[in-house]
Amino acid sequence: MISSAPGAGWPLPLALVVLVALWCPEAALAEAPPEAADRQLAIIIDDLGNQRRLGLEALQLPGPVAMAFLPHTPFARELAGRAHTLGKEVLLHLPMQAALDTQSLGPGGVTLDHTRHQFAQLLDANLQSVPHVSGVNNHMGSLLTRHPGHMGWLMEELKQRHPMFFIDSFTTHHSVALRLAREFEVPALKRDVFLDRVLTPVAMEREMNRLKSLVREQGFGIGIGHPHRLTLEFLAEQLPVLEAEGFSLVPLRDLLPYSQQQRANTWRAYYGP
Repeated sequence: MISSAPGAGWPLPLALVVLVALWCPEAALAEAPPEAADRQLAIIIDDLGNQRRLGLEALQLPGPVAMAFLPHTPFARELAGRAHTLGKEVLLHLPMQAALDTQSLGPGGVTLDHTRHQFAQLLDANLQSVPHVSGVNNHMGSLLTRHPGHMGWLMEELKQRHPMFFIDSFTTHHSVALRLAREFEVPALKRDVFLDRVLTPVAMEREMNRLKSLVREQGFGIGIGHPHRLTLEFLAEQLPVLEAEGFSLVPLRDLLPYSQQQRANTWRAYYGP
């Protein structure tokens, strides 16, 4: 008699793989070893808009480096326009309330005190202040990103502006942003590494190597840097050699198909602030 049970009569390792794929397809996807050609990474430069000279230098970084602009900053409109002309993705770097709010959010910041209507008005004004936006990522937000209500409001607004996407800067491992994005069917990913949390060449090289290791393992990864001169000099040296090392620097949109896989990788250690 032939059993209809999955894995009956098969070698045990193969049977386990099949059972995992049937019962938890996301886990099976996360375990699939990436091919060398699929080693894709994206880089975002955050906190742009307040400094013109360093902003212009950031725009000169080679390849499709994404540029994230704080709303209502003096040079956001000009620099975002230039970034768009250069073919670089433009993000709204949306200020969100932090758990330890020891610094000002700046103009356009959203907090738990805002009502649904106020939230929508602020987001709309922020988007109007930065042209050519294709996605949003959070500035700070270690408090707000853990609140399903406010994250639901954000995803509802982004869904209405399809095909806009969300990148969780992942300033807290309690963030529910990816879960809410999935519920509202908004394409979303989280960052994997802050490249310049410690602003020294040695520390940045260590973080870049960690990003590369992650990309070798899962096939993709996202690193975030900031418009510091040391960061820009470091990336200007590192980005041109990625291809020779077997990596592809790609726009964020190219990574969005991995969003399901990244949500499945909940076991990964948290390295955020």
